[in-house]
Amino acid sequence: MKINSKQSFAASAIAFLLATSCCWLPWLALILGGAGGMAVLSEGLEKYSGLLMGLGLLLFVSGGWQIYRNKTGNAVILKSTVSCPECQYKKEEEMPENACQFFYDCENCKKVLKPLQGDCCVYCSYGTVPCPPIQKDADCCA
Repeated sequence: MKINSKQSFAASAIAFLLATSCCWLPWLALILGGAGGMAVLSEGLEKYSGLLMGLGLLLFVSGGWQIYRNKTGNAVILKSTVSCPECQYKKEEEMPENACQFFYDCENCKKVLKPLQGDCCVYCSYGTVPCPPIQKDADCCA
């Protein structure tokens, strides 16, 4: 499973909340009036605070890197050269920005190309560049 930047930031926030719960959880328990049980839970989580802090930091950096990478110089390429597996005919095509193309008619041999199993579209299967949704690390249309 691929983790995108939003999932990475959400997971890092959860990890940081758990890692620091030994500090804020007793106060919350006192405010809510149930300090006894919460204090035991807080002490149990304190053993793992270093691990959770490290995990949170790792996920936070990963999410930040993904956002930085997507905003700096990673323009989506819209041209891809499609190669027919039957006749090896090649043609440069412009890909749609917000949709996948499931079928492609070869101009040379007239074969209708369909995506290979595991690919979302013909550009991901037969093109030199994957489709725009895959380039953006977004969920594809498949």
